[in-house]
Amino acid sequence: MKSLLVILDNGHGDDTPGKRSPVWKDGSQLFEYEFNREVVNLIALELTAYENHGIYCTRLVPELHDVSLSQRVVRANNIVKAARAQGDETLLISVHGNAGKGTGWEVFTTVGKTKSDLFAESIALSAIAHFGERFPVRRDMEDGDLDKESNFYILKNSIGPAVLTENLFMDTWKDCKYMMSTEGKRVLAKIHVEAILDYFKSLNK
Repeated sequence: MKSLLVILDNGHGDDTPGKRSPVWKDGSQLFEYEFNREVVNLIALELTAYENHGIYCTRLVPELHDVSLSQRVVRANNIVKAARAQGDETLLISVHGNAGKGTGWEVFTTVGKTKSDLFAESIALSAIAHFGERFPVRRDMEDGDLDKESNFYILKNSIGPAVLTENLFMDTWKDCKYMMSTEGKRVLAKIHVEAILDYFKSLNK
């Protein structure tokens, strides 16, 4: 059986300019670096239940301060190389909150068909199942699947399968209120975990 090492990348840091919601009328405000780390921590916590089944995880950036994209890629690729040397599969997931006054959830892969698309399709389906009509899953169906494609640096330069999730819009009140809630963070983490389990099963068919 193939083991899977999930590399969890929480985007940005406490020193990243911007990357925060407006201050809402109730005085609340979301800081993206905190949100990303909270979701990643919940994903990692849930995955501990599957360590005996061959699923492991590691945090790419345990620091609170930001780590450059180039350094993140170096770290990720070193982890992938070490895992491959042991015969293990890897999956990099970069977790973010979106902005731009839209609404909804997105998953990105690089342009073209890669192994990453298999996971992206699974996580998009999980998001649709959990959100229903509450939040749209924003997609690009030009290539026939549910992900969006972009040459984000961390995706383009990672040597293993990698996706980037944008977990609702922090500058839209409806989205941000959900992102700040305990339920919202729990559901967002669950969406990731369900897809990781599905991806793991596909690797071992």
